[in-house]
Amino acid sequence: MNDETQISSKAAQTLKQVFGYDSFRPQQKQIVEQICKGEDALVLMPTGGGKSLCYQIPSLVREGVGIIISPLIALMQDQVDTLQQLGVSAAYLNSTLRAPQVQQVIQQLHAGELQMLYIAPERLMMSQTLVMLSQINIALFAIDEAHCVSQWGHDFRPEYIQLSVLHERFPHIPRIALTATADKATRQEIIERLSLQHATLFNSGFDRPNIRYSISENSGNARDQLLRFIQSEHPAEAGIVYCLSRKRVDELASWLCHKGLNALPYHAGLSTDRRRTHQQRFLREDGIIMVATIAFGMGIDKPDVRFVAHLNLPKSLEAYYQETGRAGRDGQPADAWMLYGLQDVIVLRQMQQQSEASEHYKRIEQHKLSAMLGFCEITSCRRQALLHYFGDYLDAPCGNCDTCLEPPKTWDATTAAQKALSCVHRTGQRFGVNHLIDVLMGKESERIKRFGHDEVSTFAIGKELNTQEWRHLYRQLISRGLLSVDIEGYGAIKLNEAARPILKGEPLQLRKLKKAAGRSSKRGKNNVEAFATPEENSLWEKLREHRKELADQQGVPPFVIFHDSTLREMVISRPANLLDMGQITGVGAKKLERYGDDFVGIITLSE
Repeated sequence: MNDETQISSKAAQTLKQVFGYDSFRPQQKQIVEQICKGEDALVLMPTGGGKSLCYQIPSLVREGVGIIISPLIALMQDQVDTLQQLGVSAAYLNSTLRAPQVQQVIQQLHAGELQMLYIAPERLMMSQTLVMLSQINIALFAIDEAHCVSQWGHDFRPEYIQLSVLHERFPHIPRIALTATADKATRQEIIERLSLQHATLFNSGFDRPNIRYSISENSGNARDQLLRFIQSEHPAEAGIVYCLSRKRVDELASWLCHKGLNALPYHAGLSTDRRRTHQQRFLREDGIIMVATIAFGMGIDKPDVRFVAHLNLPKSLEAYYQETGRAGRDGQPADAWMLYGLQDVIVLRQMQQQSEASEHYKRIEQHKLSAMLGFCEITSCRRQALLHYFGDYLDAPCGNCDTCLEPPKTWDATTAAQKALSCVHRTGQRFGVNHLIDVLMGKESERIKRFGHDEVSTFAIGKELNTQEWRHLYRQLISRGLLSVDIEGYGAIKLNEAARPILKGEPLQLRKLKKAAGRSSKRGKNNVEAFATPEENSLWEKLREHRKELADQQGVPPFVIFHDSTLREMVISRPANLLDMGQITGVGAKKLERYGDDFVGIITLSE
């Protein structure tokens, strides 16, 4: 048996015995073998695609300890808990540990007792850490969330730029960099900054076909729209709701609780203890809704998040993809649901203008926001557009986004747009959208009379549309670059050069206002498929209840014991003994030894 055959055999054996899987997912096998042979790799794989196995298996196959660099403290703990359940000797080093705990981990390292060590980049870059690593046998370096190296990305971490030191100090140890979110420019930056010019690129694509994308305009009652969505589509299911401000997070979480839902706030203004408590509850309890700023979610390994909702516009498609990717990591149906409005655009552009970043960086941010707005306003398949942004392609419309399921209606907006643009010109390009709409609709307010705008030619020429429809029109004109918002001029709307052809009569088709991001009857529910019989549903609940008891006893999230998909397979297959149980996906040797008898007993008694 040659070396490559031995590596392949040992990797497959580890996959089955330790992790309980019969076969690798696409590209996992090639990536694992690449690292096991001592070669470098850059891995682009969607969230839930099995990135962690790509470095965990080589860490077990190769001699020495696998060093995994991650910026995500919560994820470190979850992964270490999961590995320990599998019988793997794993630990982490980060700021949550006290000095005696750190010393214990270091002693285990020197004694060769650890198979994997998760470490924060800040600690890795300490001189004493680098000296310590030079004294031990290292299997590999895994750089998780590698997009954090990009200064133009949505989640830049300055410590990541220094990680080229790994190539300089440890040139013969293989490195694997992994990310779920990287456009073409970010990929090139990862390669350059981490000195991965000779690494093999593995691109598994960016598609998450189980996620349904739905985007609607905020019609002024966002809370009610959100509540209807949760109650109709995801009652008693886990989800994340993202808001732009801490104040709105607190208010919305309180309001959802008042409406009978189990909601918790999460943002940087809360104490560390309260944030940790809320995060632990979200991971360990069923049906929790986390209402959060974007400070929450990185490193959340919870597989059964059934929806991610945005009540404000993300600042880029990278951020949107990263945040929505926290839904449906288990591969079951999930929702990415969003409301957005003109005020979001104004606030985000104001934040960009007031930033202390360079003009070059501001231009990049403006470009990313424009791409995000364009994505919201498109009338074609959203998934195709999202994948295209990341350099990935889908041959046909997906059939699982709002524009595929309910194709948006368009209308000839040429005349209305000319009125809207003319009103900006006639009032001197000094006023915001609300004032412009009042002029178009002929409102004889004191302010309009004071400025003499009841005398301009555009006064009262727009009564064919209502206030909401005019607001929607102005937002589309801004998103298309025909108008711009003067942040320093208190939100005044100004004409751009691109408006000239429309004013001269060039036709303009725009998207009709969609009333709400609800569901139509033809689509039906997007919930995880129920079981066929009451007996199966009863067994499912018994297995989940026992899993919860075990998790509570050990102080770990339930999915660390077994994923929902593993329990579902138990319900369908009904293993009658340990031999049968060992064939269930996700039941490795250690878990079979620990939990097999209990779960077989529950299944047998329910026959």
